Amino acid sequence: MRSPIAAAIATLSLTLAALIPTAPARAAAAPDISLANVKAHLSQLQSIATANGGTRAHGRPGYLASANYVKGQLDAAGFTTVLQSFTYNGATGYNVIADWPGGDPNDILMTGAHLDSVTAGPGINDNGSGSASILETALEVARQSLQPAKHLRFAWWGAEELGLRGSQFYVNNLPAAERARIKGYLNFDMVGSPNPGYFVYDGDNSDGTGSGPGPAGSAAIERTIQDYFTSIGVPTRGTDFDGRSDYGPFIAVGIPAGGTFTGAEGIKSSAQATLWGGTAGQAFDVCYHRACDTTANINDTALNRNADAIAYAVWTIATAVPPITVWQDTFETANGWTVNPSSTDTATIGQWERGDPEATTSSGAKQLGTTVSGTNDLVTGRTAGASAGANDLDGGISSIQSPPITLPTGTLNLSLSWYLAHGSNASSADYLRVRVVGSTTATVLNQTGAATNRNGAWATATASLNAFAGQTVRILIDAADASGASLVEAGVDDVKITR
Repeated sequence: MRSPIAAAIATLSLTLAALIPTAPARAAAAPDISLANVKAHLSQLQSIATANGGTRAHGRPGYLASANYVKGQLDAAGFTTVLQSFTYNGATGYNVIADWPGGDPNDILMTGAHLDSVTAGPGINDNGSGSASILETALEVARQSLQPAKHLRFAWWGAEELGLRGSQFYVNNLPAAERARIKGYLNFDMVGSPNPGYFVYDGDNSDGTGSGPGPAGSAAIERTIQDYFTSIGVPTRGTDFDGRSDYGPFIAVGIPAGGTFTGAEGIKSSAQATLWGGTAGQAFDVCYHRACDTTANINDTALNRNADAIAYAVWTIATAVPPITVWQDTFETANGWTVNPSSTDTATIGQWERGDPEATTSSGAKQLGTTVSGTNDLVTGRTAGASAGANDLDGGISSIQSPPITLPTGTLNLSLSWYLAHGSNASSADYLRVRVVGSTTATVLNQTGAATNRNGAWATATASLNAFAGQTVRILIDAADASGASLVEAGVDDVKITR
């Protein structure tokens, strides 16, 4: 069950000075995964299918034999493995769950692929390709005696072809505390299609199509995978989080996800053939869900590139040393922010305050009643009042300033969550602005209004503070209703500086 190809690409823009990616720091170099080893695993899966009626489907002997093969490889390599059983359609299914010793148990990176085929065939591209690639990645972890910062967990799912049954069973049966420990999930489903495309799950919804972005953190996973393909000169395109593969149960509970996909029954367009080669007007996998999905149904180049991309993502994300928090404020307690610090504000109502915001609506959400974390944030005019315009920002500028923050030397990053909402009576004179004030002043966020309706929605901004290293700074936030009696609301939450 595969995601269709995103057909259109849109651009989302944010006016953000000093914008930087939130890339992990000091990650170990990823290995080159052996294509021969991956193909050897595929040959084993083919042999298992051939010996068991030509299939490795849920409830068939070929599936259990496949699970036992994977588990045996991992056991011999030093993983702690579990064969998790579940029942669907009156048959027993199995997930293989493998944990690599070490790493932070409260910061788990999970990598998964479904192991079952359809009943019609052996399922070598769908999804022996993903299963073999993550198996060889896991075995390389063991060969290198990797000691990642994150805890590594690998999974091979049963009964995906019947509706994500194995992965859904796993997620449903995880206690809430265990779910919270999984900070990212990588999914690889069909990575060796014979007429391949190079698709990456659209974590940030930059394509602007389909189901929207993944949970927070999915965009960073997408960028990491894109970085690998960029490094080898292979262009990628987005594919939508539409819930047709095993990432679905994870993103449904807020776990960020990402992965690659080389295409299924969709037809390769002329533009895609120009981009990647192959045959236009033909399916990415002409043997999708058919008996001909054998070891002959694999593109070695695509399989090799994707196996290396999997290793790159695992190594880059799992071995990066987490940044050190220098200073943060989630606004759950009062930490010394000053309203109108220069005594120059002109706003008459709706000034900045810290508190539990009350939601307002006018042609959509204007003041968000939800925060990013906890119950409090910084918000313009916290109370709702009798109408959306009762306590919105009016009369000009309102500002609020942090207490002094002494920065160390080194590489420093600022992150914060924000929103600006306004009615169609706003203009470019209205704005939300965040500045850092030290020996100089830098604007790190400048979002202006417009004469269109804009609903409130939390977004994340990041910026480099390297120019302020070693200084004592303040963060100055101001918002303006400067175009008359327009409806303007703004919020800020979870401000953090890391090194």
